[in-house]
Amino acid sequence: MGLLAVMAVIVTRLFFIQIVQHDEWVEKAAAQQTKQNVLKAKRGEIYMMDGDDPVAVVMNATVYMVIVDPMMANQEELQTKLTPIIATHQRATWDEVFTDKTRRYYVVARDVERSIAEAVAEAELTGVWLQANIKRVYPEKTLGSTLLGFVNADGIGQYGVEGALNKRLSGKDGLLKTVKDINNVSLSIGDDNIKEPAINGEDIVLTIDKNIQYNVEKILEAKTKELGVANISAIVMDPRNGKVLAMANVPGYDPADYGNVESAESYINHVTEDPYEPASTCKPLTFAAGLELGVFTPESTYFNEHVTHIDGWPIENASKNDQIYGEISMRTALTWSLNTGSIQVLRWLGGSQTEITQLGRERLYDYYYNKFGLGRPTGIELMEASGFLIEPNANAYGLASTYANMTFGQNLQVTMLQMAAAFSSIVNGGNYYAPTVIAGKMENGKFVEEAEKEPVRQTISADTSATLREMLYNVRTAFNKTIDPPGYYVGGKTGTAQAIENGAYTFDEMVGSYLGFGGATGEMPEYVVMTRAWEDGKEIQGEKQAQVVFNAISNYLLDYLQIKPGVTE
Repeated sequence: MGLLAVMAVIVTRLFFIQIVQHDEWVEKAAAQQTKQNVLKAKRGEIYMMDGDDPVAVVMNATVYMVIVDPMMANQEELQTKLTPIIATHQRATWDEVFTDKTRRYYVVARDVERSIAEAVAEAELTGVWLQANIKRVYPEKTLGSTLLGFVNADGIGQYGVEGALNKRLSGKDGLLKTVKDINNVSLSIGDDNIKEPAINGEDIVLTIDKNIQYNVEKILEAKTKELGVANISAIVMDPRNGKVLAMANVPGYDPADYGNVESAESYINHVTEDPYEPASTCKPLTFAAGLELGVFTPESTYFNEHVTHIDGWPIENASKNDQIYGEISMRTALTWSLNTGSIQVLRWLGGSQTEITQLGRERLYDYYYNKFGLGRPTGIELMEASGFLIEPNANAYGLASTYANMTFGQNLQVTMLQMAAAFSSIVNGGNYYAPTVIAGKMENGKFVEEAEKEPVRQTISADTSATLREMLYNVRTAFNKTIDPPGYYVGGKTGTAQAIENGAYTFDEMVGSYLGFGGATGEMPEYVVMTRAWEDGKEIQGEKQAQVVFNAISNYLLDYLQIKPGVTE
């Protein structure tokens, strides 16, 4: 009776295994009989432009891990022969390695260069083998660090180009799967043999000009010391196509030693990832909207009292010179960067001389958000923040004063990239180009350029653009006719913004910005540059700090780009 019961249990179990769990057990058996190796894809390299030629600034180097099998290796032999070879690369004591001799795999050294790996191989030590790996190399050290990012210990791109384009750079690992015998030796035949080749990552070429990037960073480093400012960022764009020629943040870091920073703040690309209030650098955009819609001309006038009251709040001009009190032109208002002037544009946008209307708010928002792209991603191939614009019909207190402040770049959050792209459109004839850092890729050693991008939209007319260029040139030269070399047409606008502390504006800290263009007299601009300077607890100004940085970059570009001076009157 007992025997029958045991047989019944066995039969039932066999039925369960052979019928009910058949597929599961076949899969387990196949796994035991199959040897599987991942074929690692090669990570793509990153290039910058050196004139017309791409040069690698992020590369791959082959390094090795030294691995020990404690079950097969001899501890005394390794102590005598292997220790001198791997020296400072050794990451564990031999006692630690041989604590558990049933362990078949122990990494004793990482990132070993080829010469050391060859010495290990020549020693012919039992139970010791090498595994090749790829290490990311940044030969230019800190150059473009906040733009490029880095690759972490798991081989995953972090921040910058490495992070934003990680998928394209990583490629796709392949797979080699073979049937093995009882001794774990691969068999050459079998229906289950599979080989999926690895797909290497793309070698990406950036629009960044290596020489401009290098020299802009050197200028920023020098100016932080000269001006006593902790942080300076800059972007250089070609307004004729949206290509970014340089994107720099100081201080930077070494991507090859990315852990050696005080905080993750060091990794941030402030040009694209850090929205802020750009202050009066926004005024050219406000004036562009009003000029384009025909609500005023440069010679239109209003009465300037140095202060205006909106929603019961006084909004004052930074400049209160007696010579500009009273009836003045809008040309004068922009030259002196008068807040009352940009607010007057908002009133006129709404069809009123004295009030800020819903129509005015809607029109300003339309130009800021829809045409100029403020407060929303530009679509650049990097990580970027959106920023923020309050909508014209939002259910919020003080919409009139909010929009009044927006006309001169406060009560909104935008990125330097958004500002540079918008500004490019108002000085290049009215064409908005989506900013880009991708010039193309390398294929079989040849540079394959991406097709030139068409303008995304028209923001203003060519006539309005010409008017703004002339006004911005006057803004820059009104108080210093010799600020730029003769024969060159350089214009721009300063911005000094109160910082926000504990949800309120403070006078103890200010952020300085400058946004301008440059080229030969009588020609279209060949570059747009934006600079930003700031430090916790310091009053940094657009004129005294950010403009000084712009001047140095602009003078360098006039020379480097070999822009020939135009004919002057």
